[in-house]
Amino acid sequence: MAAQSSQPLSRRRALKRYGMVIGIKPGQEEAYIAAHRAVPPPVLRMIRECNIRNYSIFMRNSTLYSYFEYEGSEFSADMARMAADPATQEWWRQVGPMQDPLPDRAPAEWWAAMEEVFHVD
Repeated sequence: MAAQSSQPLSRRRALKRYGMVIGIKPGQEEAYIAAHRAVPPPVLRMIRECNIRNYSIFMRNSTLYSYFEYEGSEFSADMARMAADPATQEWWRQVGPMQDPLPDRAPAEWWAAMEEVFHVD
């Protein structure tokens, strides 16, 4: 039998799925993969502390696709907390120059958000 949550339905946080896309600069694919084989533990901890679960990044040719699930209730605040974290900032300084943001992304985006068009559990 599946485990039941001790929280009533009204108090559980809603899960929100996010898909995002960004380019990767030519010749940076192997360096990007290598960096992600050794993500610093403080960065991984911050991801979890900011209510992100089931986070994956996929690569096809020169495009990166990310997927994650957000379990929190204040996405903007959690993302601001992550952006203020010194370990995360250092990580972004390392991997950011390898990335190539899409020209049609929203003004405040680095990774461009994708629209969910289908989901099944």
